[in-house]
Amino acid sequence: MVELLAPAGNFISLRAVLENGADAVYFGLDNYNMRANAKNFSLDDLGRVSEMAREYGAKTYLCTNIILDERRANELQSNLEAISSSDIDGLILSDIGLIEDTVSHGLEAHISVQENVTNSYTLKTLKRLGAKRAILSRELSLKQIAEITKKSPIETEIFIHGAICMAISGRCFLSYGLYGRSANCGDCLQPCRKNWTLTYEEGEDNVINFSDVEDESFIITGSDDGSYRTNFFSPKDMCMIEHIPELIESGVASFKIEGRARSPDYGAMVTGIYREAIDSYQNDPLNYKVRDEWMDELTSVFNRGFDTNFYFNTPFEVSEDNQSKYIKRDIGQVVNYYGKVGAAELRIWDDLKVGDRIIIQGQTTGSITHTIDSMQIEGESVENVEKNTNVAILMPTKVRKNDFVYKLIERDSND
Repeated sequence: MVELLAPAGNFISLRAVLENGADAVYFGLDNYNMRANAKNFSLDDLGRVSEMAREYGAKTYLCTNIILDERRANELQSNLEAISSSDIDGLILSDIGLIEDTVSHGLEAHISVQENVTNSYTLKTLKRLGAKRAILSRELSLKQIAEITKKSPIETEIFIHGAICMAISGRCFLSYGLYGRSANCGDCLQPCRKNWTLTYEEGEDNVINFSDVEDESFIITGSDDGSYRTNFFSPKDMCMIEHIPELIESGVASFKIEGRARSPDYGAMVTGIYREAIDSYQNDPLNYKVRDEWMDELTSVFNRGFDTNFYFNTPFEVSEDNQSKYIKRDIGQVVNYYGKVGAAELRIWDDLKVGDRIIIQGQTTGSITHTIDSMQIEGESVENVEKNTNVAILMPTKVRKNDFVYKLIERDSND
């Protein structure tokens, strides 16, 4: 059975992905992971993370996948005892120098995609060093992955959904060069996602195009001022929901969803869709088929458009920004939940009506998406509610006091 590995940037996201079927979760520790802009967890939080995951029978992997200078390497090594005592299952390492210390503390050593593992010889070396798993390079085709995995003496893992970095397996210096904020130390400001203006000097040098793509209009667009604008640094997001059978048959042990810096509803939605797809194929491979609603749901949360990365061909399409169908607006908070009647009382600071789709999120609740089909004020049914009002809604799933409430608003095609 392949493992579905989901991201958690905070406790709400953690609960959300666990509720939606994650077999394992990965998360960052302050100062030691590639998502310094996510909330992350402290050493004191790790015991609670482990406890929550065990409620669902899920494994826990702590990311320590930045470039470690001497000071940070010493700090991480000195924290291994505390990490181990918190019952975390393993560490994701970008530095092979800490494999031995990690294993000696009873922790699994998983090698980060930052190591750019591209062949079975590297995997055999990692096995001798004590590693249990390696995340393969993002630049490999599915055919190469299957060939490498077949020869590998340790588990392999691949990304199946989420953001794609323009640099080879995430090794980028653009943010550091422009802002002094290093991507390799988890502090990327993502200048690659901006819209760039391109200028060039005409001369005698000829530009030779080696691309197989004849139509290059996707790279550069002309502007009224005579300049050219481009998002050629910013690739589309990876989405492999239409290729679950091929991925499973490759023999890879773990499918990883990218997105520790994204919202809990993103984690809940993406994890739930891939859980359904994986289970559907593994339970009945002969009758498996891709469901149209899977892609519809995936496009409803944050995305930059979708591509299959390097799995089947070299990706060439670029993305401008979020292309999800909806905007998420903060509109209120849960006041109380009445389990006997299955209703939640909300305090809202925006208008709400029957038929609206809302998201309710909290550390214990996780992330729940719900379409309102009934509302009441002081026992009277209403169709619309104005802002700054308390309203009761039918809510079959339990939510908690102080949970956050968001309304999904369909994005204007011109946004």
